[in-house]
Amino acid sequence: MTTETTKLPTGFGRLWTAQTVSSLGDGVSHAALPLLALTLTRDPMALAAVSAAGTLPWLLFGVLGGALVDRWDRRRTMWVTDAARAVLLAVPAAAAALDVLSIPLLAAVAFLLGLGGLFFDTAATAYLPDLLGRDPAVLERANSRLRGTQTAASGFAGPPAGSALLALGRALPLLADAVSFALSAVLVRSLPAAPRPVPQARESLLRQARAGASYVFRDRLLLGLALRPAVGNVAFLAVETVLALFAHDRLGTGTLGFGLLLTVESTGGLLGAGIASSLGRRLGTGTALTCTAALEGLAILGLAAAPNAYVAGLALAACGVGMGATMVLSPSLRQAIVPAELMGRVTSTSRMLAMCAAPLGAVLGGWLAATHDVRTPLYTAAGLLLAMTAVTSTMTTNRRVEAALRAAAPADAPAGDPDLPESGELVQAGAR
Repeated sequence: MTTETTKLPTGFGRLWTAQTVSSLGDGVSHAALPLLALTLTRDPMALAAVSAAGTLPWLLFGVLGGALVDRWDRRRTMWVTDAARAVLLAVPAAAAALDVLSIPLLAAVAFLLGLGGLFFDTAATAYLPDLLGRDPAVLERANSRLRGTQTAASGFAGPPAGSALLALGRALPLLADAVSFALSAVLVRSLPAAPRPVPQARESLLRQARAGASYVFRDRLLLGLALRPAVGNVAFLAVETVLALFAHDRLGTGTLGFGLLLTVESTGGLLGAGIASSLGRRLGTGTALTCTAALEGLAILGLAAAPNAYVAGLALAACGVGMGATMVLSPSLRQAIVPAELMGRVTSTSRMLAMCAAPLGAVLGGWLAATHDVRTPLYTAAGLLLAMTAVTSTMTTNRRVEAALRAAAPADAPAGDPDLPESGELVQAGAR
């Protein structure tokens, strides 16, 4: 096992910088796009269309996108995607400067940016073990740094910068995001080339996509890792939908207080990402994942029962810790055990399940608040998270994780037919 003192390769530094710059631009545009839409219309459905457009690519093309990433050169996929997004953002920037910006244009841009994000994120996740190898300790350290700077850039620095740039001119935040994508493309282009995916002749794209999805559903460990964000998104979106109303009506916070609550949650996320590797070493990855899941559920339960904003802030900070640690441990484990030729499809299948679950959570939260009480969605979300913890704790045990790592140890051996679940069967057999 790689020791903690082992340095990450120089190439990781360039990838880390590229994703940090891109995350900063994302934070700018995530704040600016809704505000730009608000300058054009007050129609809630039109505003929702702009927000929803960015998630549609995952719902429509998630697994197929993963299959394409498994066919393509991953480094090239990343830099070409970022270069295309930089050019794309010039269109609404020009439209804003010429005062011809429209809701349909913003929705189309959000959709295409989301499509680019699908390809970039999937390729980046698949490329990381190509760059660093499959040592779980190294992957956890790398993902901890990536997650921490992503949270800081897109959650803390980006949104205020986007709002400030928008105040100076409607085109400026879009241009800033375009520059961030261009810089990211240049940095990614300079990364070491990765081994090309194993060619799979005479297989249709649809069949390859289906093979990747079935690989997840037939492997109990991978399925457990995928269920966490899927059920979690139902719960967290149910909370997010009513959080502003809950904070105003039950906690008595104003706009500033609500912003501070979100900042506290993001701070917890940074802390969680920073301690994830230590938790994994001390408890074992499987136990650590169960503990972070339980922490999230108990934290939301505490939020629902919070008598004031201070207790609510502590609960959100604890929830952020659990989420931040999970978002390091789970992808690191997946990168360590999934065969390279399936990495794109497995990643996109898991992400698609999570994205499909998010709208269900938003609808559930709104319906429960309207028909019962504003605290009801929070109690329901806590129940879902704790039930999910009980279910997945048997799927992501330390014993099962160690069996999967042993099965994946000969990573340089020739890969078999991706339609056959040999790896998944080994994982399950070793865990029983």
